Amino acid sequence: MEIVKLATAGTMESSDAYVEIEPAASLDIQLESVVQEQFGDEICRVVREVLEEGGVSGANVRVVDRGALECVIRARVETAILRGKGDA
Repeated sequence: MEIVKLATAGTMESSDAYVEIEPAASLDIQLESVVQEQFGDEICRVVREVLEEGGVSGANVRVVDRGALECVIRARVETAILRGKGDA
């Protein structure tokens, strides 16, 4: 699945995550999180997993996490992917 346009999902509210995705030749994930030291690696793993499940191999992804649960992060990344490929 190819990302064809810049897309976003989520908010900057507490317990949520804001995700931006845009077209790129390779995969790059940037994370800003209030719990980065404790859970940064796990958040990046979840984002990579959702991208892989969505068939995305090339994209710039920016995640701003405000303490979101894993299910919220997954939902935000999935939504950004759908919007980025033009399906939503």
